[in-house]
Amino acid sequence: MKAVVITDFGAEPLLTDLPVPEPGPREVLVRLRAAALNPFDWKVADGALKGAVEHDFPLVMGSDGAGVVERVGAGVNLFRLGDTVYGQFMNVARGRGSYAEYALVSEDGKIARIPDDLPFTVAAALPTASATAYQAIEAARLDTGQVVLVNGASGGVGQSAIQFAAHQGARVLATAAPDVAARLRDLGAHETLDFTAAPVAEQVLAAHPEGIDAVLDLISHPGDDGTAALAALLKPGGRLISTNHAADVEALAAREIHGVNLSSNTSRAELEALAGLAAAGKLRITVDSEIPLADAPAAVARARSGHSRGKTVILP
Repeated sequence: MKAVVITDFGAEPLLTDLPVPEPGPREVLVRLRAAALNPFDWKVADGALKGAVEHDFPLVMGSDGAGVVERVGAGVNLFRLGDTVYGQFMNVARGRGSYAEYALVSEDGKIARIPDDLPFTVAAALPTASATAYQAIEAARLDTGQVVLVNGASGGVGQSAIQFAAHQGARVLATAAPDVAARLRDLGAHETLDFTAAPVAEQVLAAHPEGIDAVLDLISHPGDDGTAALAALLKPGGRLISTNHAADVEALAAREIHGVNLSSNTSRAELEALAGLAAAGKLRITVDSEIPLADAPAAVARARSGHSRGKTVILP
């Protein structure tokens, strides 16, 4: 099978041939029809999990994917041949990922069936981005009418977060370059802030001098000055959720701010719920581009530059 692999931490992604894996007990072999790029994919390739778990090289890149069950191992009860499934296929300890024609996953892993009317490309784009967004907005504990800022709203996580927050009745502020602002408003953002025009915190303070209730920060990293500026926007009792572990929880607590460093960990039940929302049109996913597997290494290099406008989906 064709697959995109790295041969060591920091190595350039490479399209190569690997044997089609055989499913072991309680394992499912999926013929992938689509896989999605996520920033976590190249962070892992750079060594984000180094020292925390063993890695088997060559390591197939990628986590999110969707396809058709082609073979099942002994003892599999939850899935049958021909089932359409999607979910997360990354298993670095065994060198597994989703940038490939085939992927193995435990039947007890993070996969779920796809509704009949949900395209593979949309399903593949859901697991990491939309699950992270859902969990982040749950952590924000928003009430109707409260104001939340989504900092870094133009990518897959941000676009889903806008929708989840709007469904809860919150007023959503979203940072966006001018070319994507209209799309974010269509998804439910009440206000968009052009981060190229002036610092985001200054723009929010000018429009909401009384403060806001929550910040979902998808941009800042530990030590960034921007985190403190965003935290300063919050009312006492407000919540700051960081997906990059940039929240200084103790320092925020001293200011009566709840800080959350979110580590997303989805489940089959959550995947089933997300797929149902997407199939019903209640969660809209922007697939920015569809590319062949051979173009995935170049797509990873482009995506590293940031400023995503939606999801890039690989078609193995």
